[in-house]
Amino acid sequence: MDTLTILGGELAGATEPTAAGESPGATGPAAAVTSPGVTEAATGSSGSTGSAAFPADPDRALVRALVEHRRTQVARLPSRKRVETFVDSAVSLLFPQHSAESRASEDQLLARITLLRAELASMMRAVLPRERSDAVAEALTRALPAIYDRLRADAAAIVEGDPAAESLDEVIAAYPGFFAITVHRIAHELHRLGAPTLPRLLAEAAHARTGIDIHPGATVGHALCIDHGTGIVVGETAIIGDDVKLYQGVTLGALSVVKSAAGSKRHPTIEDRVVLYANATVLGGDTVVGHDSVIGGNVWLTTSVAPHSFVYHTSQIRVRSVADALGNSDYSI
Repeated sequence: MDTLTILGGELAGATEPTAAGESPGATGPAAAVTSPGVTEAATGSSGSTGSAAFPADPDRALVRALVEHRRTQVARLPSRKRVETFVDSAVSLLFPQHSAESRASEDQLLARITLLRAELASMMRAVLPRERSDAVAEALTRALPAIYDRLRADAAAIVEGDPAAESLDEVIAAYPGFFAITVHRIAHELHRLGAPTLPRLLAEAAHARTGIDIHPGATVGHALCIDHGTGIVVGETAIIGDDVKLYQGVTLGALSVVKSAAGSKRHPTIEDRVVLYANATVLGGDTVVGHDSVIGGNVWLTTSVAPHSFVYHTSQIRVRSVADALGNSDYSI
């Protein structure tokens, strides 16, 4: 290979004979690297000369652009690691199955609540004034008892709905669906309280860990059961009723993703006691799945269905012998 492209420029290769004493590929002391937009060739801020082996100017130009971007455009949001630590702290506070210290005294738990509230307020000061951050953090901790009661009902619904679930402890400790619901209920409360950005960061922490993507704006009713869960997507304005069961790959999405639709009801409403089987897709803000309905696997639904409906997808499946199907073909696996 004759040339190496770096940031739009070229690091010269040994394509021409070089004179004695010259570095390979160099045509002069200040021409080792060419890069559009860099007016100083191979010199540092002090004017020192660079070399082909150390292309200082493209690096410096990039660094200057990155520093300027950080200075003028980037909000100082909490890091991903900090958000994940907060999520783990909140979940382990509510459920000892996620804590290294399964037994704790009242004083210890009170101290953990105080620390959790302080950490939440600190993280939100990147996007809210101090007084507002403190108020939101206080409001969230006041909502924790109601969130905890809802989560216990969610866990019980999973135990009841999954024949493979052996106990409540197993569901709380091991089921990704329950973890995703737990984080969603906390993120949704923050969203409801008007906290910007942070609810989405919490939701993405759960998404990365479980493969379940629930927007913090989505409204979820009592006793949600998520079985398996990988690939589930629930949009911002979706409404899910009570005692609903979602299997892996379900999408509650929008018919259109145009930006002008922001702020409108774009995602479907799922009424009480509906079951949506694997890879069912329900789209549209006006789409309502009536209560006590069953939506079969692989269904693509963009219109409302009445209560007590059974909606299913049919496909043609043919079973033949290998000999008939392949004949004298050379094909093999």
